[in-house]
Amino acid sequence: MNPAPESISVGDYLASWLDHAHTRVRAKTHQGYESLIRCYALPRIGEVPLSKLTALGLQRLYGDLQREGRLSGGTVLNLHLVLTQALSQAVRWGLIASNPAGGVQPPRPRRAELTVVDEVIAERLLEVSRGTRFELAVAVAIATGMRRGEILALRWSDISPDLCLAAVTRSLQPTTAGLVFERPKTKRSRRSVVLPAFLAPYLVHQRELQAARRTACGDTWKEHGLVIDRGDGRPMNPDTLSSGWRTFVRKNALPPVRFHDLRHAHATLMLAKGVHPKIVSERLGHASVGITLDTYSHVLPAMQHEAAQAFDELFPAAGV
Repeated sequence: MNPAPESISVGDYLASWLDHAHTRVRAKTHQGYESLIRCYALPRIGEVPLSKLTALGLQRLYGDLQREGRLSGGTVLNLHLVLTQALSQAVRWGLIASNPAGGVQPPRPRRAELTVVDEVIAERLLEVSRGTRFELAVAVAIATGMRRGEILALRWSDISPDLCLAAVTRSLQPTTAGLVFERPKTKRSRRSVVLPAFLAPYLVHQRELQAARRTACGDTWKEHGLVIDRGDGRPMNPDTLSSGWRTFVRKNALPPVRFHDLRHAHATLMLAKGVHPKIVSERLGHASVGITLDTYSHVLPAMQHEAAQAFDELFPAAGV
């Protein structure tokens, strides 16, 4: 950077850092960085000289944002993580001697309670969504635990001819520049998922519906090879899926289940049926089985009882 460190404001530096980060992170991630900085950091500390930014100044920023009710603890923590990353780069570039964010205690956000979707609710959701534009997306989410972006990026070429296996190799993400197909974040997210037999009729029916729509659309059909499209072959915006699902749930007096909760439903149902957490973790594409166990700890008490019962069955006469 050309200016002397003493003359660089926090705002000027963060603009340069965002340019640098643009080539290093996914488009959706960069969009989140830019939004947090623009909305919450620049109005408060943008004019502060970078060399004068202190841990106390950042601590006051976070406290003010929370006291004014502008941000939840989770969002403040995200802002802190972004600023920590940005200021660490400033240290590496020799613009400041140490990272002021390192001395800050960010808020501890409360973990949101997961909406538990049991077998009865899952069957109800499948039943009510049958024949609607949500039918296949709901079935795939419950049957595989795939993320919405992964479901909407799925191509017919990703599914085996016998409809028994799906390769998750990309995800559809909405950005300010439009919809973008991206590789999943981690190696474990790039995975193969075995499809249950009950999903095959849904996929066959979808092929038939697409063939009819392709003929009806004629030259306006845009072929992308997608399993789920918006009606003319083009990809469906993931945000449109989520918002449409919220409206659908409300109009049909269904439990307040977000589309993302269907992913949780898959994990919960599998764990409750005794499927090994390692397998569930692989199906979800979690970075480690520890994430799975931590996220779905509410299922574990029942599994603990089953484990104790199994031990008693092994040693029925061991009592004194």
